[in-house]
Amino acid sequence: MKKSEKEKGKEAAANRRKQYTTYGIIIALVVVVVGLIGYFALVGHVTAKVGDTVGVYYTGTLDNGTVFDSNVNDTPLQFTLGSGQMIPGFDKAVVGMAVGESKTVRIPVDQAYGPYHPDLVATYKLANLSLATPPVVGDRLKATNPTTGATTTMRVINVTPSTVTVDANFDLAGENLTFSIRLASIAQK
Repeated sequence: MKKSEKEKGKEAAANRRKQYTTYGIIIALVVVVVGLIGYFALVGHVTAKVGDTVGVYYTGTLDNGTVFDSNVNDTPLQFTLGSGQMIPGFDKAVVGMAVGESKTVRIPVDQAYGPYHPDLVATYKLANLSLATPPVVGDRLKATNPTTGATTTMRVINVTPSTVTVDANFDLAGENLTFSIRLASIAQK
């Protein structure tokens, strides 16, 4: 009888070890699953913030639907958020986006290239300019301020036999812009 009690004790101890092993495996699996869920939840919710270098695909259109620029079939545009590399409205649109996220935003004039300034249009006599070749509408001319050394690029908008009219406004000044943006990458600081 003592032997059978001894056998019962060994069986009970073996059963407890099996139970503890099973509990240990279950606890380990729960820890791994919870850890993975937490990791993927955290990684999946990383969003772009000021100071991050991001890569974006975009298409820019005017209010009339004209596409003025796109890099969709090219490499992503890389820039640092908040560094002044982009127009303010574009920067603001990308802040908070997650990799793979897409959005379309309309950026008003004051958050784009600013208003159009008619006083930046001027007409000059061709005889007073030292141009290597006669200007053509659409040409870009550069002028350097002799006092400050600052260079201004102007677009030729009209040419007559004796004059040239140039516009120093940025091409998209005075325009509301719409961008379709897809965030391709974030390199956090």
